[in-house]
Amino acid sequence: MPTTYSDISPRVEGRAVADLLKRALPLLTIEKFAQTRVVPNNETKTQKFRRYNPLPLADTPLVEGVTPVGNTPSVMDVEAQLEQYGDFVTLTDVIMDTHEDPVFSEMRQVIAEQAAQTVEKVRFGYLKAGTNVFYANGAARNAVNTPLTLTLQRKVIRAFRRQNAMPFTSVLKSSVVQEAEAVEASYVGLVHPDCEFVIRGLTGFKHVKDYGTGPIWEGEIGAVESVRYVMSTVFESWPDAGGAVGSNITTANVASDVYPVIYLTANAFATIALRGQNAMSLIVKNPGSGGSTDPLNQRGTIGWKTMMTAVILQQLWMARAEVAIPELS
Repeated sequence: MPTTYSDISPRVEGRAVADLLKRALPLLTIEKFAQTRVVPNNETKTQKFRRYNPLPLADTPLVEGVTPVGNTPSVMDVEAQLEQYGDFVTLTDVIMDTHEDPVFSEMRQVIAEQAAQTVEKVRFGYLKAGTNVFYANGAARNAVNTPLTLTLQRKVIRAFRRQNAMPFTSVLKSSVVQEAEAVEASYVGLVHPDCEFVIRGLTGFKHVKDYGTGPIWEGEIGAVESVRYVMSTVFESWPDAGGAVGSNITTANVASDVYPVIYLTANAFATIALRGQNAMSLIVKNPGSGGSTDPLNQRGTIGWKTMMTAVILQQLWMARAEVAIPELS
């Protein structure tokens, strides 16, 4: 709801935008592990990624005096289309005149949280649509009713290594200015908090407090062998999509809820934004700014807008493990 200023000065507006970014960015867990790209203004909504495919090995000896056939390089293009997202809340003069709380500040924080979680959820939607899938049991989602195991994790990592998928050795820092920080080589698993205690129970689990030196990420649980696990409530399950309930978590006691565990390697996916650091805009319309549509200066708005997308660059460099989670009893 509302707050009211007859106008917002450039200094206050600038501070509001800075607060939006500072509050939002720590919630953007996924962004740390992506290639990040920017589409400049006034150019295009489409971003194209090109990969030159490796040539087959030339392991046949040359014949003296005979020119070999040679090879033709091939490429694969991956395209991503920017989409626009945004929302606003209405501010009224009555709220400004009568409310005891600093409503403008409160609404700015709420808007920032909504923007961050929206961006995170949209990106997660792209990631969980990947085609490289491992099931805790069975061969389809509707059979899944067993939890994540160390063996399942090892199957995923073995598949990565067969594809020469590299672990992360640097990730983006959580700050307004995007810069990388070095980390110990590791893969990453994105999980819902319901998965936490199953992961803690895996053989070889290492708590973040035992890492020693090196950064700890927001939402990080700990590591199991070469995988560091990061949790967020944005990484939701598919309710009642699995096999027999047993003692598993279930939304409507129909079937087991199925949880995606997204395993990532370096350069598996990218996020694309319009205009770099200005990719997310805070927009304030104070009561009185609406002209004839607001003849009594009663209404204003505070909102956000962004234009972005995400894209999987290499399907076999990321994987989705689908698991069930036992209820705590």
